[in-house]
Amino acid sequence: MSTDFVIEAELRVEQGSSASRRLRRAGKLPGILYGGHQDPAVITLDHNAIMLNLKNEAFYSHILTVNLNGKAERAILRDVQRHPFKPTLVHVDLLRVSADEAIRVHVPLHLVNEEICKGVKTGGGMINRQLTEVEVECLPGDLPEAIEVDVADLEVGDSIHLSELVLPAGVTVVALTHEGHDSAVVGVLMPRGEKAVDEEDEEGVEGLGGGEGV
Repeated sequence: MSTDFVIEAELRVEQGSSASRRLRRAGKLPGILYGGHQDPAVITLDHNAIMLNLKNEAFYSHILTVNLNGKAERAILRDVQRHPFKPTLVHVDLLRVSADEAIRVHVPLHLVNEEICKGVKTGGGMINRQLTEVEVECLPGDLPEAIEVDVADLEVGDSIHLSELVLPAGVTVVALTHEGHDSAVVGVLMPRGEKAVDEEDEEGVEGLGGGEGV
């Protein structure tokens, strides 16, 4: 993974809704760090720093370093609660991870070679993206930043399914552990109306042919 995210956190002494509101007014963000066979830690984070990190897609699928009271802990972002109408955060959940324990994380899917996709470039089709991310299971050290999906060779009517994704070693797709969940990720379709136009053209040709035989 090419990007390192370091989060500064402090243990939160005061708890409750009133204390949380005071923290938010001071530019702080309430959160919790849990899991890893340890007691949950109620923490405070810098609101603007987290907001800035959330603009980076990789932040959602990376192993984060949480500096808490002089101790560095490894964690993943498990949940983000946003204000219903203000552009602010309300709370974040961080889950500790251990190097030898598998985790499940949603990883973004990145389409590559869209500009040379056969079904689009020569077939007149259009790319139909059905999934933007996929839940994977792996050890923290094997967690990919994203999974690339090469669409260069897709023709009109072709699609790529979860079982056809090229995954890094040690990474599995959670959905494929359940029978019948091999969903399509992306395909190439003919634009709407194209088929109907073609059929009308064929009918017109047939009509002309019939008239010549009268």
